[in-house]
Amino acid sequence: MKEPASHANPPVDGSELIRFDHVTKRFGSNTVLDGLDFSVDAGKHVTLIGPSGSGKTTILRLLMTLVKPDEGTITVAGDQLFPASEKQVREVRKKIGMVFQQFNLFPNMKVLRNITEAPVTVLGMSKDEAEQRARELLDLVGLADRCDAYPTQLSGGQQQRVAIARALAMRPQVLLLDEVTSALDPELVAGVLDVLRDIARTTDITMLCVTHEMNFARDISDQVLMFDSGHVIETGPPEKIFGDPEHERTREFLGAVL
Repeated sequence: MKEPASHANPPVDGSELIRFDHVTKRFGSNTVLDGLDFSVDAGKHVTLIGPSGSGKTTILRLLMTLVKPDEGTITVAGDQLFPASEKQVREVRKKIGMVFQQFNLFPNMKVLRNITEAPVTVLGMSKDEAEQRARELLDLVGLADRCDAYPTQLSGGQQQRVAIARALAMRPQVLLLDEVTSALDPELVAGVLDVLRDIARTTDITMLCVTHEMNFARDISDQVLMFDSGHVIETGPPEKIFGDPEHERTREFLGAVL
């Protein structure tokens, strides 16, 4: 697999790409994030771990503007995402790509068009440029020969790799990964994780990942954040979090999942 040219926008100067300041998010009487402060530096791979319901996926959904915070501010590449005007939100959102648990491919479009549709309609890229980039990205994810297939003709693992290529086609500064292997049969998981390891190793794109695949988190992460009840209770490099965690809750969680 070779790295495609011009894989992402350059990281912003000053290194900090994402910042949450005192972010609170409630669903009814349930406070999912409680005054959360954290940041992600450009080019870093940060993984969020913790029990279900601890607020990890809500962070990704806030960055995708699928939900709005009740309090606090979110900044991406120096531009405020919340609070902000609709126009500014749309501009900031162009800097962010996301791969979901479900692949969300357009079933009536062939693989190549699934990848080129947004760059052409949202970014105004020419069809030729979009197709060239799509072919490079399909090569990167090991599907160069499936341009003309429909999603239903692909395995779940192949569909998820197309979804990864589609997210990268928008040249995002940050790639959000939300339990991207949880909907896959076990034998398909390794292939998707290998693709993401390749991307982490060969590009400078920033990654923010929610996963229960602890070996994958250990392999790709520069920093691991342990969440519990809407708070970051421990953070550090993977060798520290997985090898010598300080917090009892982290030890309990890793003891249950490893």
